[in-house]
Amino acid sequence: MEARQKKFKGIRKRWMVNSISVVLLIVLLAVTAFSIALAGYYYSSMSFELKGKAESAVSGGNISNKNDYLTYAQEYVTNRFGDQDHIQVQFISAADGTVQVSSYGMDESYGLSTGTAPGTPDIAEAIEKVETRIWTGSDPHTGEHIMAVSSPLVINGQVEAVARMVTSLRLVDWQIAAVIGIALAVGALILALVYFSNLYFVRSIVEPVAGITETAKRIAAGSYGIQIEKKFDDEIGDLTDTINDMSLKIKQSEKMKSEFIASVSHELRTPLTAINGWAETIQNGEVRDAEDVRKGMGIIVSEARRLTNMVEELLEFSRIEDGRFTLSIESVDIKAELEDAVYTYKEFFRKEGIALNYEDTEEEFPTIEADPERLRQVFSNLFDNAAKHGGSGKRIDTAIGREEDSVVITIRDYGPGIPEEELPHVKYKFYKGSSKARGSGIGLAVCDEIISRHNGTLDIGNAEGGGCVVTICLPIGT
Repeated sequence: MEARQKKFKGIRKRWMVNSISVVLLIVLLAVTAFSIALAGYYYSSMSFELKGKAESAVSGGNISNKNDYLTYAQEYVTNRFGDQDHIQVQFISAADGTVQVSSYGMDESYGLSTGTAPGTPDIAEAIEKVETRIWTGSDPHTGEHIMAVSSPLVINGQVEAVARMVTSLRLVDWQIAAVIGIALAVGALILALVYFSNLYFVRSIVEPVAGITETAKRIAAGSYGIQIEKKFDDEIGDLTDTINDMSLKIKQSEKMKSEFIASVSHELRTPLTAINGWAETIQNGEVRDAEDVRKGMGIIVSEARRLTNMVEELLEFSRIEDGRFTLSIESVDIKAELEDAVYTYKEFFRKEGIALNYEDTEEEFPTIEADPERLRQVFSNLFDNAAKHGGSGKRIDTAIGREEDSVVITIRDYGPGIPEEELPHVKYKFYKGSSKARGSGIGLAVCDEIISRHNGTLDIGNAEGGGCVVTICLPIGT
């Protein structure tokens, strides 16, 4: 039990690790992609806004010299610029990179006063490239995470100054972090849902399989016929039905085998007792009358022949079971083979008070490819069965005919017939049903195997008016 639990724990662990790993990877990739996209969206929006303001600042006045520029810069910062709550505007000298005019004072965490040099790459690049440049990073003076946009101010073909817009990214970074945190929380919730759903799913598979495994072990240990409760109408339910069906069939097979052993033991004991009894009686000289001796010897021969037939049936069954059952095929006159069997049994049945009637036909039958020895074995077994089980009717009829491309042979008795519920099972090995007649229960199974090997069919049913009829169909030209 402990080993089984460990095995299924291993299955559960592998399943959970594999499924959770895949989902975790997907969630991480999704959150990462979402974070990059979100940060990009925020930063691009801010850079677009700052770029527009910086370019507007350098193109918003009629500037022809340095004095006009300084006047304009002071007037712009004081009167025109309206975003001083979150953006600082700086006018920086292109000559030495120092701040000449600034809106510093609203946010001291990243603001620079006049006379100081920001020293960020966007300023030098704007002067060199004569175009607006954007830079994001840590402020060299305060360490604050900022975004700066520098746009060159050109006077008489020369870059005289740079209008620089600067804003802190602290709030933006907090917003991005908060959204990413929410995304991670959602991802964790998804992982939790996947974990518990997988846990339920794995349990719904592992626990029934564990129960089936336990039952299969009990069946293997000899508890045949036990059944598993079916709880699901899915593949697990199908497996349960299969195990239950297997258990019942094994039980039936074991029961038939036990009955067969008991039956064979009884069948062997009866003739052996008769043979031993009569042999000892004759040997001891207790029987002196010649007629009694002849009668005793007849019983010995008859019982020995019955033993021989039983052993032959067992050997045939053994050959069928292990695949050594073979046919010696040759061209056979099927009508002649049947007539020989009828001739052999007719006199024998007459002595027992049974009339064997053969319905002859003038129709000629082409030879068929078959094993004559095996066919004689089938005929002999079927005649014996007819006398054994239907001899009370004192009559057995047999006939041969042709239907399309098949030879059809029928053997009918006038006994009590076979109970309808037993008909589907009479050809099963070891099956004897309610019959009290002697026999091993494998004769019909051997006959059915022989006819099947000839690509034919052997059917057993009840005839109209009473009795049992056996119908053999053998194809012509096979």
